[in-house]
Amino acid sequence: MSKKYTAQCACGAVKFEFDKDPEFVANCHCLDCKRASGGEMATFFAIAEDDFTLLSGSPKAFPYVANSGKKLERNFCPDCGSRLYTSELESFPGLVFVQLGSLDHPELIAPRLEMFTVRRLKWNRPLDLPQFEGMPH
Repeated sequence: MSKKYTAQCACGAVKFEFDKDPEFVANCHCLDCKRASGGEMATFFAIAEDDFTLLSGSPKAFPYVANSGKKLERNFCPDCGSRLYTSELESFPGLVFVQLGSLDHPELIAPRLEMFTVRRLKWNRPLDLPQFEGMPH
């Protein structure tokens, strides 16, 4: 039986799934997220590692040290290059941060906050959500 949420890369080689509704869903405007996503911000959410199931493919992990000085691994499809999720988060052990755009049905999950808003570009208007200049507490 498949889980509630399914996700995949652009070419379909890497697929994964999870069941639980995420509680932490953020639009992040930090420089790390801008560079990694190629956009003004990244929308991602946290799920428990034990709820995350890789169904197919072998993502390539890119070890990275965030501006916080903490280590993490960004996972991409080695075939199409799609950024899918972040794992091995030194700051958040036991969690996986999934990129919203990888979901088969991204409309099922909406952001609950915006963070690092001090880095938001002036043309991008705030959503009617809690706003944090840095990392939420």
